[in-house]
Amino acid sequence: MKTMLFAGAATLALGTGMAVAQNLEFEPGSGEFNWDSFDQFAGQYDLSGQSIEITGPWTGLDSDLFTSVTAYFEEATGATVNYSGSDSFEQDIVISTEADSAPNIAVFPQPGLASDLASRGELTPLGEETADWIRENYAAGDSWVDLATFAGPDGEEQLYVFPYKIDVKSIVWYVPEAFEEMGYEIPETMEELKDLTQQIVDDGGTPWCIGLGSGAATGWPATDWVEDMMLRTQPPEVYDQWVTNEIPFDDPAVVNAIEEYGWFSRNDDFVSGGAEAVASTDFRDAPSGLFQFPPECYMHKQATFIPTFFPEGTEVGLDVDFFYFPAYEEQDLGRPVLGAGTMFAITNDSEAAQAFVEFLKTPIAHEIWMAQSGFLTPYADANPAVFPSDVQRNLNQILTEATTFRFDASDLMPGEIGAGAFWTGMVDYQTGAGAEDVTGQIQDRWEQIQ
Repeated sequence: MKTMLFAGAATLALGTGMAVAQNLEFEPGSGEFNWDSFDQFAGQYDLSGQSIEITGPWTGLDSDLFTSVTAYFEEATGATVNYSGSDSFEQDIVISTEADSAPNIAVFPQPGLASDLASRGELTPLGEETADWIRENYAAGDSWVDLATFAGPDGEEQLYVFPYKIDVKSIVWYVPEAFEEMGYEIPETMEELKDLTQQIVDDGGTPWCIGLGSGAATGWPATDWVEDMMLRTQPPEVYDQWVTNEIPFDDPAVVNAIEEYGWFSRNDDFVSGGAEAVASTDFRDAPSGLFQFPPECYMHKQATFIPTFFPEGTEVGLDVDFFYFPAYEEQDLGRPVLGAGTMFAITNDSEAAQAFVEFLKTPIAHEIWMAQSGFLTPYADANPAVFPSDVQRNLNQILTEATTFRFDASDLMPGEIGAGAFWTGMVDYQTGAGAEDVTGQIQDRWEQIQ
């Protein structure tokens, strides 16, 4: 649960391909793109007459943006890319693999399904060379390799997916004008964030707007808080053990992370409307308090998608801005980042499919989407100068400065836990239940499904 086109007047046909150049968004050689990476890739492949089928979750604008990237693969290689997006991708890819009619490449929005298909022998390993490439070229590279490594049908662990297009959740939104009026500074540590929270109360204000409401999915925003708190109070290895139930859900480390969330959310003085209102406030409505005068709250923790629900006409970077949800200085756990994203896997191997994975290793395969909208990447060699705004550049900097990245835990857990007992348990906690009682009930449920 948890998620300016610039038309180039290209007239050149580079590489071995003969794609129609005017379909390219940016003219090769223009701007601050890494065209050398494109030229080098084009010089290595001639796939004329070959085609590649790709299926993924992107529809609408995202589908158009992705095909603007694949146009450069076509231009470089002469191959044809056929992409089909679906809102029911998860069901579709399972059906197609079972029917032996899978596309060449599938784009997975969650690692769990990819891991399941890898264990059934439906995915092609990407090889140790690609694992080494990710380690060397992605910020927090070991984290990405760990995320992309699954057990195959023989139980051997290998890299099966290539992470691409990432979302960041470890951010706090605020209104700069409101901060400036009160003389508040951006906190650099969790200790400073807690001090600022108390300072706002002492000044007569309300620090936070928080909402857990989301229809049948009510409770999920609190799981993001807890996951971020786990990464800020425990080493990443403990987070991984929690996700797989290697440590039980009622382990003291998890209880503590929930209570860390409760420090912010269960204090009537700290949250708009009081603690009980948090559970019934819709997450889409929660940030509205930032934009009232006087402010109903000064901060709102939510992922990169939340500006969709800001008041019409709100300009991010001017009317509202964000900062990294900081780590505890005393814990010395670096700069962990929580997020989500998509991952490419080969589901029907071919020469063109292998070449497409190599294409994803080029800066240009990231920069084309970066230069348009809605794309973040941990790839250090992708040029941030191509981003169309400082907002996107600054968001991406949070990702590239991460020392640890972890995927949303509730999306990695079994559905009955991550999208069930965890959500409802957090609502119970928010409305007064104890953290130990809530985690105990979730653990009992986990044991029932094992």
